[in-house]
Amino acid sequence: MFKDKVLLITGGTGSFGSTILRKFANSDLKEIRVFSRDEKKQEDLRIELKSSKINFIIGDVRDFESINMAMEGVDYVFHAAALKQVPSCEFYPIQAIKTNILGAENVLESAVLNNVKRVVVLSTDKAVYPINTMGMSKAMMEKLCINKARMPKVQENNGVFCCTRYGNVMCSRGSIIPLFINQIKSGQPMTVTEPNMTRFMMSLDDSVRLVLYAFEHANPGDIFVQKAPAATVETLAIALKELFNADNEIKIIGARHGEKMYESLCGKEEMSKAEDLGDFYRVPADFRDLNYTKYIASDPPRLMDAEYNSDNTTRLNLEQLKELLLTLPYVQQELDSWNK
Repeated sequence: MFKDKVLLITGGTGSFGSTILRKFANSDLKEIRVFSRDEKKQEDLRIELKSSKINFIIGDVRDFESINMAMEGVDYVFHAAALKQVPSCEFYPIQAIKTNILGAENVLESAVLNNVKRVVVLSTDKAVYPINTMGMSKAMMEKLCINKARMPKVQENNGVFCCTRYGNVMCSRGSIIPLFINQIKSGQPMTVTEPNMTRFMMSLDDSVRLVLYAFEHANPGDIFVQKAPAATVETLAIALKELFNADNEIKIIGARHGEKMYESLCGKEEMSKAEDLGDFYRVPADFRDLNYTKYIASDPPRLMDAEYNSDNTTRLNLEQLKELLLTLPYVQQELDSWNK
């Protein structure tokens, strides 16, 4: 499906973007366009990958003209550009709105105007029953994507606009594992918010696998979720302490602004219609129009007692989590440098 096609990755210098870029650098894509604001990271990737098929474009999803110019001739889009830090979005909510909602609308509208065939937008577990600005803005991004999937112009073009939703990505920029490792190495206390707080444990490779699965299998408006295990924040801190043979104090600091005790990947309402695909859930879009009276329900709805969240998924114990951590290249590199 990628042979001789043009792929645009927004936020292409971020954790997800740079991971999938490395995987696709030697593929049979005709061109990969990396769209982001960070000229330094673009330069670093340009030097590292040395690929003539990668086109680095400076721009901002908030600026329609810059994204629309980058979209010309594009076949596929992976939309990863976003503000992702929960506390910073809480303190500056209008900035989250400008990037995660209005910026997403710019990307999606440009994709419609340029007849892009497939668009995958990257969302988050925080969009389910959102209590913080980041989650609310991502939930709105999902609604915008589904809205575009309904548009006659997209349907006439046989376009597929879909969403993926995943939990905290281990070792991604600004996440807790790099923070804990830095605290271990600098001899500082390891700051745990709430010991029993649970989070999904997903790797960067998992996030790429989810996006590619959605890209290949989605119907218009679908939301795809990858099943994942979870662990408590305290177990994660202890696991890293033991891997690094460290004796740092664990300091409980309490939940930060907008944090939940557990995260949800599918709500009860979504689980009632979700399709279980083994490693994934597919949540189809509701493509009825506003004239509800013309529809007749053939089957009663399947009412679900529970959502799918980090509190009721498979729970990793200490040894299982240590084993998982040791598979991550970032942790391997940090352990090597620490031991040397």
